Amino acid sequence: MADVALEHVSKHFAPGVAALDDLSLTVADGELVALVGPSGCGKTTTLRLIAGLEALTSGSIRINGKVVDALPPRRRDVALVFQRPTLYPHLSVADNLAFGVRMRQGNGLVRWLGHFFESAPGNAGPGEGEALGDRVRETAELLGLTDLLGRRPSQLSGGQQQRVALGRALVRRPAAFLLDEPLSNLDPALRHEMRRELHLLQRRLQATMIYVTHDQVEAMTLGDRVVVLDRGKVQQVGPPLDLYERPDNRFVAGFLGWPTMNFLDGRLVRREGDGLLLAAGGLELPLPGETFAPPAAYNGSDVTVGIRPEHLRVGEEIGSGNWRMDVLLVEPLGASSLVTLGRDGRQMLALVDGRPTLRERQAVEVGLDVRHLHLFDRSSGAALRRGVPSG
Repeated sequence: MADVALEHVSKHFAPGVAALDDLSLTVADGELVALVGPSGCGKTTTLRLIAGLEALTSGSIRINGKVVDALPPRRRDVALVFQRPTLYPHLSVADNLAFGVRMRQGNGLVRWLGHFFESAPGNAGPGEGEALGDRVRETAELLGLTDLLGRRPSQLSGGQQQRVALGRALVRRPAAFLLDEPLSNLDPALRHEMRRELHLLQRRLQATMIYVTHDQVEAMTLGDRVVVLDRGKVQQVGPPLDLYERPDNRFVAGFLGWPTMNFLDGRLVRREGDGLLLAAGGLELPLPGETFAPPAAYNGSDVTVGIRPEHLRVGEEIGSGNWRMDVLLVEPLGASSLVTLGRDGRQMLALVDGRPTLRERQAVEVGLDVRHLHLFDRSSGAALRRGVPSG
């Protein structure tokens, strides 16, 4: 395996249209990095640039310390697994697994045609073929495909086909794996199972993987680090929980986490003594003096307040921050329930444990804990950090 480094990488498909803008990122040997963001943010373009399927507009890419900018895809030693498994329908699972290696050995097409016409599907010749056969069998065992080696793709389920596509990459033993939403076409239960299997496989192999997804849950559960992209620009990079608990801006805060973070506009006002007062949504919440210092630097600042649904307390009094709100909807999720609350045309979501005895149209107290509030500059969206004024 190897590290992958992108240095100030940009890709413009037309003047003024940047699919990717000044991306710098290093993926360590054996690390799984998840790229996440909305459609069109540059995730797949990043993989295609690394694989050599797109040409750089500017910047440089290194794989295992070697600059690969001018190398064709076949010489970059990376394996790309697509959203839809691309298998050869006339070949067995065994031959699909071996196909990529055979095509890369010498004159790939001639060697593969010779194998196809001179031997039964899945059989390997002496020497090099025996080694390849061993790799195919080892990979099949690793992915639970041993009993399926003689089948054709049409005889496999969607999950089995995706395993074969991943196995074909594993047989090659590339320097790095590039995975472009490989689980997005699976049903939820199978997707969860495959995600867990992929995670365990990566840990076992210590493989270098760059995983593209639009699903923030998938990114947070798989990635050693998560890269959040928006409109071709990196918004934040770091371990999943760091991004979740300390988002750099409103976009990251709203994109990561389900249910999504609640937002409302407010203003910071210096109060008598030490500290600030947050006026938002008809509430006045005193913030501890050490939260934002010096308070004078924030006096009069227009902010956006964010609080996650699991940090709202319905029917409880917490500190001095409480609203009187109406229950609009209760959605049982099993171990928890999602409660939609309303007041003066504004809606907020609360995630509460168990099965609350709440009724629609019931008026309830909704508590806020200032320790879990996120504050963002209203104009720039940047997070207001403790003791660090925005701008």
